[in-house]
Amino acid sequence: MSEIQTVIESAQGYLLLGMLPDAWEEIKKLTSQEQLLPEVLDIRVALLMQEQRWQEALVILGPLCKVVPDCENYFVHAAYCLHELERTREARETLLLGPDSLVDEPLFHYNLACYETRLGESDLAKISLERCFKLDEGFRKIALEDRDLRELRDWLISKAD
Repeated sequence: MSEIQTVIESAQGYLLLGMLPDAWEEIKKLTSQEQLLPEVLDIRVALLMQEQRWQEALVILGPLCKVVPDCENYFVHAAYCLHELERTREARETLLLGPDSLVDEPLFHYNLACYETRLGESDLAKISLERCFKLDEGFRKIALEDRDLRELRDWLISKAD
């Protein structure tokens, strides 16, 4: 295993264990050129998002969405960061610009429902949630606790019966 791969795997391990400072220390061992490797950028984004450093994560994700337009995660993460920065309209637009394959992902529909709800589009949000639940019923329980979906709680409860 190469030295770079060892550092990357160590950083990923620390990230999974929630040991964020240790993961950052591993990443710092890499050269500036190695820091631009896709797998390193993915770790950096994950670390920044764990630390709720939304703007910094977005600085990395914005260009990645343009350079790797078929990567679903980049669009989902970029949209989430925008939403956390209270730029929900941009979040919805970013999510909708993602690859067509996103429509098969329950998280796409779930996040879209959250953004639509926050933008006052309850009817669209309900449609998105129905699609999400059809793909993964497990999101129904999460939706009941989600602050973004608070105004749909009664509807969600009625659908659970």
